[in-house]
Amino acid sequence: MSADRRSRNNVFAGLALDRHAEQRDDTGWLDAQKDDELAQFLILRTDGRALVRDDCDALRLLDAGERRALLPLVAPSYLGADEHGPRFVLRLDEDRADRLATELDAGWLDLRSAGLRLHPFQSGLFAYARALSHWQSRTRHCPVCGAPLAIVAGGHRARCTNGYCEAEQFPRTDAAIIVIVSHGDRCLLGRHAKWAEARYSTLAGFVEPGETLEDAVRREVMEEAGVEVVDCDYHSSQPWPFPASLMVGFTARADDPTIRCGPELADARWFGVEDLRQALAERTIILPPPVSVSYRLIEHWLHETAGVDLAALVNDERW
Repeated sequence: MSADRRSRNNVFAGLALDRHAEQRDDTGWLDAQKDDELAQFLILRTDGRALVRDDCDALRLLDAGERRALLPLVAPSYLGADEHGPRFVLRLDEDRADRLATELDAGWLDLRSAGLRLHPFQSGLFAYARALSHWQSRTRHCPVCGAPLAIVAGGHRARCTNGYCEAEQFPRTDAAIIVIVSHGDRCLLGRHAKWAEARYSTLAGFVEPGETLEDAVRREVMEEAGVEVVDCDYHSSQPWPFPASLMVGFTARADDPTIRCGPELADARWFGVEDLRQALAERTIILPPPVSVSYRLIEHWLHETAGVDLAALVNDERW
């Protein structure tokens, strides 16, 4: 399977949407999209939850008529369009959002839950909208001169209002690597110092300035577990707007199994296939849920190593 197909299997990555980046500066074009009768509007509270139907199994999107009737003065941000029409996001303060939910007999859903409950397109749309709205809410003043910023380009750029400055800011995405390291027929999993005793996951960390993704893999594994990575390969990526990350997944190999945990980890261990099978059956280990690319990395390692399906092994313990 190609890396492209693996990425599309990751939660929040199934978003087939034309973002029309080249047309966002055309205010006339944006107005026409907003007024299109096929336009749909995703509603976010300031706490990051999205408006959903009362059964919580689908987003409760506003159509163009509902938006004009209920929220005519709220500025929308453009997300993109597909064959069903343009998509926007509207961000509301909590009081106004709750009144709207009551009026529409709707509810609210957080993004992690949405990743497991909603259709992949809808969970991807939610993730995109949340990331963009979070950046807007945190980007209020120019980092160059301190003047207020104005959101332009359909919500995708912030321009300084000081005519002598006019510096522009763009949505921030923080790259982080996440990696499953193997040594022979075993994989390396770690438990963060702040986690419950049974929780184990693949190792991860942010990419630093001037660092390649591969360098970040080697550094993070050495810092966290004291294990030297001798080779690594890209697996897949996943938008992870908690609040603004892009998880870049890798597989890696170590020649020396010696572990020396750094301060971030309470424990790190090499697990064979049977070790994982037994630990999951005895409920002495809890692995990440399918919403995380960490789950996909462990799934990939199990399948490549022994042809084992992770879904058949995991228990119902909550992460």
